[in-house]
Amino acid sequence: MPREMEWEEAAQGFAAMGSEARLQVLRCLIRAGGAGLTVGEIQSRTGIAPSTLAHHLKFLTGAGVVEQERIGRSTISCADFTRLEALAGFILNECCADAAGKAANDG
Repeated sequence: MPREMEWEEAAQGFAAMGSEARLQVLRCLIRAGGAGLTVGEIQSRTGIAPSTLAHHLKFLTGAGVVEQERIGRSTISCADFTRLEALAGFILNECCADAAGKAANDG
């Protein structure tokens, strides 16, 4: 059974997605699926300048929502779907818990 995500870990993951450019990069990688994309492919799909893109990828990788692998001369980046699912689970875990309790008390 996967461990429960801690508040600090979740905050770091959400913070990584906290800019429009990083969110654009992440969505680009999610669309690409498990095969991922090279930095050049991400740049051509997003239009983000190479030096700025490198900064955003470093931030996303540091937060664990993107993984990178060196293959020959290329670096392949891909979304870490397990981590993203854990973040979604963290934020949705208690969805409607108060409303359910209120409904039971009203009945």
